[in-house]
Amino acid sequence: MKVERVVIGKQYETCDNYEEFKRIVNLKKINVNTVEAGNKISIENGLYFIVLWPSSTNMISDNAINNNSLVVKLIYKNFSMLFTGDIEEIAEKAILSKYAGKNEILKSDILKVAHHGSKTSSTKEFISAVEPQYAVIGVGKDNKFGHPADETIKMLQERNVKIYRTDFFGEIWIRANAISIQMNGFLDSS
Repeated sequence: MKVERVVIGKQYETCDNYEEFKRIVNLKKINVNTVEAGNKISIENGLYFIVLWPSSTNMISDNAINNNSLVVKLIYKNFSMLFTGDIEEIAEKAILSKYAGKNEILKSDILKVAHHGSKTSSTKEFISAVEPQYAVIGVGKDNKFGHPADETIKMLQERNVKIYRTDFFGEIWIRANAISIQMNGFLDSS
């Protein structure tokens, strides 16, 4: 697969491996877009992302790499999916504060659960604001961190959210249009 564009947040310009990243994207002639909250990234045919977090004025110094992960909302017609990176409770609270009274901004059909479903993320308040029908948890089978946390799974189940985990389902395919959402898993047993 040819990568045409990489989207990063401004905080990554200060990471240890940023110079190596720049060297590789330049070598491969990949476009890099540096974004912050409020930016809109058009893809094609009405499909676009809105960057919700972080902004250059709202950076979090506590566990900065995780808590300044890009949070973006994918929108296509009536369908939306919220990607939360590795944000933790402190960033979730900051996002809730930033978008207080603007529930439609966070509300999404599908939530990519933050930080592999760890107990440091996915607060009840954040999940309640997003109101997902489906949750996707990217997590390795039998990982040493014990992700996802039992509390995270229980909280999603209490809200009748259908959960798709990569350790159980493998690749997760999502097809959505203005009428329906279809989700399937493909686990390679080799």
